Amino acid sequence: MQSPPSTGSASKRSGSPSSPATMKWLLVAVLTAVTISSAVTQSHILLGSPVNSLCTDLIHPAGYSCTEHTIQTKDGYILALQRVASPAQNLTLQYGPPVLLQHGLFMAGDVWFLDSPKESLGFILADHGFDVWVGNVRGTRYSYGHVTFSETDKEFWDWSWQDLAMYDLAEMVQYMYSLANSKIFLVGHSQGTIMSFAALTQPRVAEMVEAAALLCPISYLDHVTAPLVERMVFMHLDQMVVALGLHQINFRSETLVKLVDSLCEGHMDCTDFLSSITGENCCFNASRIEYYLDYEPHPSSVKNLRHLFQMIRKGSFAQYDYGFLKNILTYGTSKPPEFELGLIPASLPMWMGYGGSDLLADVTDVERTLAELPSRPELLYLENYGHIDFVLSTSAKEDVYKHMIQFFRARKKSSIW
Repeated sequence: MQSPPSTGSASKRSGSPSSPATMKWLLVAVLTAVTISSAVTQSHILLGSPVNSLCTDLIHPAGYSCTEHTIQTKDGYILALQRVASPAQNLTLQYGPPVLLQHGLFMAGDVWFLDSPKESLGFILADHGFDVWVGNVRGTRYSYGHVTFSETDKEFWDWSWQDLAMYDLAEMVQYMYSLANSKIFLVGHSQGTIMSFAALTQPRVAEMVEAAALLCPISYLDHVTAPLVERMVFMHLDQMVVALGLHQINFRSETLVKLVDSLCEGHMDCTDFLSSITGENCCFNASRIEYYLDYEPHPSSVKNLRHLFQMIRKGSFAQYDYGFLKNILTYGTSKPPEFELGLIPASLPMWMGYGGSDLLADVTDVERTLAELPSRPELLYLENYGHIDFVLSTSAKEDVYKHMIQFFRARKKSSIW
């Protein structure tokens, strides 16, 4: 496995000057923010089934069995979990260790199944005998809403990734642990790794996890260099959206779909648009972008985006910053408490895969994370891989997933394998 080149101490970014190109992108971003408000006209389902079913959309058509499970978080959200089994597992009725797949920002559990069964991690793990579980956080189209609030209520969207970690991920892990009566393997990508790091600082969660494999690991974001993200952060787009009184980010609202379609039809290359957010991706099939967009992106909250932007500006891995007075009322301190990576047990095995072309999980920030962890994770560094390659690369099975599976197998032997 490669090791990355030493990056030294890269300086923190400063704001980039305005330019016509910058303003063009900001106009798109502001239009995006404004069209978020159209989401309140959409119908919602409080405790019924999601509009779509991951099992029927992607799993069953590929010949794999899939069962739907629901869990309720301590703050009242109803989440969907899917359990996936390969045709061979259906015949033997035997499963290996349970593994939970936790998706990233603006994604859901479908991202693990968007390519062929020979290329998608969810199918590959099932084929290798793992008991595969797929998480879907609150707000995604595969989850079920809230016991009290509807999606048109601002209270429904009053959360950030710290709530996804402390409530959603913690509840998923507890549910799987209780069913399996054994520790689980945890896989996260992007925001799923932020959630994992935060949740694993909590002893009650860490003690239920056998090992963690993190793709594009993020706990710090102050060296993000994705051009469009930098522009939005520099112009405080998150604060503008909050000032407009918006709460949900829904890139699939009718107005925004039309806007993106018009941009992609002759005005701009949508593969470049993706690169401006994530960095260059070497190995995913760009011809499938329209198919991917049938499933992605999923909604998230404005508060979540603002929390991520706080991480970029402050260079911290901390809870949500409400400002001086509300921080005092919420946390008892003027500044939000930090998540201390040193609290993750040194005995917890970790594996990380990250790329040299990833402009979100920057190598410098990954190195800072590694320096603060009490353990020494196994590392896979791929110089040409970008942020999306780790979940959608056509060569990830050989480049990434076989190493992850070897890591898991070394930690828990099973006669089934």
